[in-house]
This record gives sequence, C-alpha cells and structure tokens, in this order.
Amino acid sequence: MPKAYVFTRYGGPEVEALVEVERPAPGAGQVLIAVRAAGVNPVDWKLRTGYRRPGERGERDFPAYFGNEVAGVVEEVGEGVEGFAVGDEVFGRPVVGGYSEYALLSVDLIAHKPAGLSFTDAATLPVAAVTAYDGIRQLDLPAGATVLITGAGGGVGVAAVQIARARGLRVVGVSSEAKKAFVESLGAEHVPSGPGWTERVPGSVDGVYDLVGGEVLAEAATLLTDRTKLVTAGAPPEVVEKLGGSRVARVRTSEGLTAAADLVVDGSLDPRVTRTFPLERAGDALRAVEDGHARGKIVIEVAV
Repeated sequence: MPKAYVFTRYGGPEVEALVEVERPAPGAGQVLIAVRAAGVNPVDWKLRTGYRRPGERGERDFPAYFGNEVAGVVEEVGEGVEGFAVGDEVFGRPVVGGYSEYALLSVDLIAHKPAGLSFTDAATLPVAAVTAYDGIRQLDLPAGATVLITGAGGGVGVAAVQIARARGLRVVGVSSEAKKAFVESLGAEHVPSGPGWTERVPGSVDGVYDLVGGEVLAEAATLLTDRTKLVTAGAPPEVVEKLGGSRVARVRTSEGLTAAADLVVDGSLDPRVTRTFPLERAGDALRAVEDGHARGKIVIEVAV
C-alpha cells in the first residue's frame, strides 16, 4: 500500500505519522499522479493545529494529509478529463494527498510541467510562488516604484522579491538579521526585523506585501500614504481591512501556475530550494519550516 504523512487529530508534532493508505481513485475532472516532490509551507503545520483558511467550512476528516503543492506524473485520469493523459508531467494543488506517494488533483488546479522545470522546483510553485505572483500583481505598482515585503526570507517572500524585481520594482525586504545576505542575494534592500524596524526603512514606500501579519502588518501600514496599496497573505481579511488594506486575492486557476513556471524557465524566478528531505523524513522537513528559521523553500522528494 502507498504511504502518506498525515496528522491523526489536531495538535502538535505528536499527532503526525507516516502511514499506509489506500491508493486514491480519480473522480470526474480529476487526475491521479505519482508524486515526485511536495512543497512544505507554514500553512501545513498551521492546519494541523486547527487553523482554518478564510472561508473554509466543515469538519476535517482524519487522518488528514499534509501538503498543498505537488509535482509528479499522471497515473490515471477521471471521467471528462481533457488535455491531460497518463504519463504527463504536471504540478498543482492536491485535492487528496500531498506528502504522499499518490495524490488526486483537479484539472482546474493543475498545469503541465515544462521540460526545463524540475519536479523539485515545480513543487514550490502552486502555493508559494503563485501566492507571491498574485500579491505583486494585485498591488499593480508601476516600474520604478518601491514595494516593501515582510517575511522576505521565507518561501513566499523569496518568490515575491524576485517577481517584483522582474516587474521593474525596487524591493525592500524585511527579515531577520541572519537572513540579510540571503535576502540581498535576491535583489532586495534588506531591513532587519525587530523593534523599531520601520525606522530603518530606506526612503519612501509605495506598496507593502505583508507575509507575517500581527504587529508587523500594523507597523508596515504606517509606512503608506495610500493604504489601498497594503496587501497581506499573513493576516485574515478583517484584520487588514481595518488598516485600509486587503487580503491577497488568490487566482486559483491553471493560469497562475503556468505564469509562475514560465518565470522559472526564463530565469526570472529561482525557487531557491535550500533543503530537501525524503518522504520518510517528512516530519523533519515540517519542523524546518515550523521552527521559522528556514531560508527559501523546503521540499520533500518522493523516491520512484
């Protein structure tokens, strides 16, 4: 039986387990893929604690799969699927599966993987890179403007800095002092986080893309004269709306996936995968992100 890394109830790392599961069967409009790589994101451990995404309803079934972005090879196609066939290399958001040997994906949230894109890099795009792409596009700043990105050293931040730079923006990246060289290597001007960080921001700011939330978001808002240019992926809508900004509007279609892949292929975006782990060490991969010290992206690679 195939294996998957799951959580058996809400809680901490003690509720995680690598277990054997039934191989999923694709329904109408779905494909089953053999997973080659799965991206690791903060939302993964947050969901384990009981966090609900904005608008999410209903009870979660246990055991619940970890993982929200995968890349792999199509094994089966469901009824009514067009444009995808067995053997195609694809990536996207799983409906079932994630840190697993097999996953189900809806054709609405899947894209063909370009030949020049590795499975490992492709697995970083559906959540991190597409979230970054959506946020920078939503700000819609003109070339030459300045965008400030909080959490610039994390998975989404790494992509956001590079996408902003590709659009001709000046980027100020806020992160820990330990990530200074890393953030600067992406093309951003670094501002160390911590008390009084807004006083260290060089020059004026035209837009903010917040990936942290909390007090950092509130402090970042004070840097703007036009609060409509405040976008967050780190706080709920009701929090940022009180500050005059908005939650990032996710475009959950294949369009964003393809756009992100094209940026990697043309050299505008380097996913900066800094560590990989086998499926058997999925817990270690998750700890690397949950501890908050990871630079770039962490990916789980599934052996063929």
